[in-house]
Amino acid sequence: MFNIEEFDIKLDTEIIGRNFVYCDEVESTNDLLLKSKDFNQHGTVLLAEYQTHGKGRKNREWISNSGQNLTFSILLKQNYPEKKINLINLLSSLSVAQALENLYQLNVELKWPNDVLVNKKKIAGILLESTSKGKKIEKLVVGIGINVNQPNFPGKFEIQPTSIRKEFKSIVSRERLLSEILNLFENLLETAFEKPEKILNDWRERCKMIGEKVKIIQDKRTVVGVFDDIDDDGYLILKTTDKLEKIHYGDVSLR
Repeated sequence: MFNIEEFDIKLDTEIIGRNFVYCDEVESTNDLLLKSKDFNQHGTVLLAEYQTHGKGRKNREWISNSGQNLTFSILLKQNYPEKKINLINLLSSLSVAQALENLYQLNVELKWPNDVLVNKKKIAGILLESTSKGKKIEKLVVGIGINVNQPNFPGKFEIQPTSIRKEFKSIVSRERLLSEILNLFENLLETAFEKPEKILNDWRERCKMIGEKVKIIQDKRTVVGVFDDIDDDGYLILKTTDKLEKIHYGDVSLR
């Protein structure tokens, strides 16, 4: 069981996670925060021990053993400009990366747009979803899934998964990890709108694909080029033979 008292002692935020909701089982933490009228407080964090319909990008299933990992969502209610949403995506993966570095000295790599890797294996994923009225975003939810103490991952995967337990060679405190991530998330969220270039540069440092030839799959379209950089809003700049193209989404792999 998740020890809420242990988590709360380590939490050092003003807003993020101060309204903390713990659930044994839900369909999806993202869906619950987005669709329920019961959750409207900025900074609310909902943690579920198990999701019956956990999901990643493109509605791919996110499989996570009950009680061993972290599957949680953060509700943001401030009026963020739509073009800055991807910056929140980047800082979310950064908060996970920095927490893994701080607590376990793991060598973390970030994969555009929202994967966290250790030794080229996927240890965490991020999924941003929102509801809007007109052009105004009403609710923005940051869903984060982290493989913490799961010992093995049967099945076939596009990117082989791993866990902190497998890489750190020890079972770790989920409570300590979650508080560290939320502490960092709150600080990085503030930084993102005061010094966005710091978020972008810190993310670039951890992305090993920049400068490499990559293949990007977007629904039915596939494009190949050099991962030139990310722009000021965190979108991928792809250099093809005759132009630079801004990529807003897609599955990226080394060519």
